[in-house]
Amino acid sequence: MHEILTVLESDARATPERIAALTGIPEDEVRAAIAGWEADGVIRRYKTVVDRDRLGDTRVTAFVDVTVAPERGRGFDDVAERIARFREIRAVHLVSGAQDLRVEVEGSSMKEVADFVAQKLSGVDRVTATSTHFLLRRYKDDGQLLIDPEPDQRLSVMP
Repeated sequence: MHEILTVLESDARATPERIAALTGIPEDEVRAAIAGWEADGVIRRYKTVVDRDRLGDTRVTAFVDVTVAPERGRGFDDVAERIARFREIRAVHLVSGAQDLRVEVEGSSMKEVADFVAQKLSGVDRVTATSTHFLLRRYKDDGQLLIDPEPDQRLSVMP
C-alpha cells in the first residue's frame, strides 16, 4: 500500500485509476486507502511545487538555526509548537548537531525576515541563540529539479 503514497508524493494529481494501473492494486482498494489516510491525517494536503524564480517572485526565504535552553521534562516540543504558530514560519524541524531546531522563515524582504528573527523568534521563551542563513537560489525543491536541463550537445547521426 505504500506504493500508493509514493505515486501521490511524486504526482498529487494522480487519479485512483492511474495509481491502480501503476501499482497493480485494485482501484477500489486505492480509493479506500486514500480516503482512510485522509481521514487519519496521514495525507495532510496535496501540493504543487512552484518555481517562484520563474514567476519573478521576490519573497525572501531564510533558514534559521535555533538553540533552545533545555528544561527538565519539557523537551523541545513546546518551543517548536510555539515557533510553528507564527505566520512567517514555513517549516520547523528538530535536528541533530550544534543547534536544536531548523526553521524556515519567509518574508517580503531581508529586513522583514531579520526583524522577525530579532523581535519575535529570539524573544520566544527558552530560545538562547539563532543563526540565520538567507536562501540565494533553489536548485531542487521538494524532490523537483528547478533547473533547465542541459541542451543535448550530441551531433545528429544519419543512417
